[in-house]
Amino acid sequence: MKEITGLMVYYYAVCKRKLWYFYNSIDMEQNSGNVYIGKLLDENTYKREEKHINIDNVINVDFIKKQGIIHEVKKSRKIEEASILQVKYYLYYLKQRGVDGITGKIDYPLLKESVEVILTKEDEAEIENILSEIRKITSEDKPPVYKGKRICRSCAYFDLCGI
Repeated sequence: MKEITGLMVYYYAVCKRKLWYFYNSIDMEQNSGNVYIGKLLDENTYKREEKHINIDNVINVDFIKKQGIIHEVKKSRKIEEASILQVKYYLYYLKQRGVDGITGKIDYPLLKESVEVILTKEDEAEIENILSEIRKITSEDKPPVYKGKRICRSCAYFDLCGI
């Protein structure tokens, strides 16, 4: 079983089917316009910061500006709940490895806004349940049933799911 990454936690919140595809190395995002825009945003913002801090090949923090605050950069607030969960997983993961007392921040440079993220005991319990669910979903032989949500139309996997 692969380590559960922050991106997997994000996909769990967005779409269980997308999570299954990603876990099973079915990658449709190389041709996605939304992913391309996100990469451009990443390349052209926060240029002074040391970016892409990879920890154990499990979490990939966009940058750390001040000691004790990890940052995740997103282009919009469209699926903010998933982004918050991703950052909470980063905080949880670091806490499990003895790094305590840190917080997170989601930065929206196009909106000139940010959201502070903290990890509570309740969040830790929720994340442990989510990690269990992710293991269950990714161990299945087939992806979960296609739900056809409104957000699906802008997903890189949309054509694959629609088959």
